[in-house]
Amino acid sequence: MNQQKGLDEGTGLRRRLLLKVLHSYFAMSRGMTLGVRAACFNPQGEIFLVRHSYVPGWYMPGGGVERHETAFEALEKELREEGNLELTAPPQLFHVYFNRRISPRDHVLLYRTEVTQTAPRLADREIVEAGFFDPRDLPKDVTSATLRRLAELSGEVSPADIW
Repeated sequence: MNQQKGLDEGTGLRRRLLLKVLHSYFAMSRGMTLGVRAACFNPQGEIFLVRHSYVPGWYMPGGGVERHETAFEALEKELREEGNLELTAPPQLFHVYFNRRISPRDHVLLYRTEVTQTAPRLADREIVEAGFFDPRDLPKDVTSATLRRLAELSGEVSPADIW
């Protein structure tokens, strides 16, 4: 039991260190960071969520906008890479958020999208689980930010400006 706790703490420390290194690199290589994230709904009204290997919890798919890439291109790329998802309608920009927990220059564009999945998303080094869920029956470890975004999308609460 104590050995497992030590392994979990070591893994958590490595994850935090990796994120710090990545964000330090981004801070030096970019003047401002911009990300895209999508609330992806299938025709049944289920939302697609992913669980990463390097951070705890379930998230909506997304990632950074790279140099020479439009936000739309980044969105399509992330949906394809993280879920084998294709847009079935134009994405709707829902809100722009400031994500100060990541860095003092990070912003996230949240889109509401309608998608279809071309093939099941198999686990790999980055994504350990992924799938569609009824918004009223989500996995137990959905992040608080994801829950907040879903409440905003449903109109239960007004959109916040801070991620």
